[in-house]
Amino acid sequence: MQFIVTGYDGTDSGAMERRLAVREEHLKLADSMREEGKLLFAIALLDDNEKMIGSKLIMEFPTRDELDKWLEKEPYVKGNVWQQVEVNPCKVPPMFLK
Repeated sequence: MQFIVTGYDGTDSGAMERRLAVREEHLKLADSMREEGKLLFAIALLDDNEKMIGSKLIMEFPTRDELDKWLEKEPYVKGNVWQQVEVNPCKVPPMFLK
């Protein structure tokens, strides 16, 4: 099952500092998730000044419960970077999965 995960960073003055503090850990986990076929695509969300304000990921997990288990260990969640997380089921057409 595929999901769109949108994580919105906090808007406080320490938001970017928190993001940068766990960024390497986040990218390391993302690499392993991609290799396992669970992370299909990811982007950074930007504001009008091209400052990172969140992330959008397309993930593949057998169930929503499995996705939630990943979120529990995701550094941007554990590090309080993402202040709001939205999860929506989706379907990526096969032509984009090559």
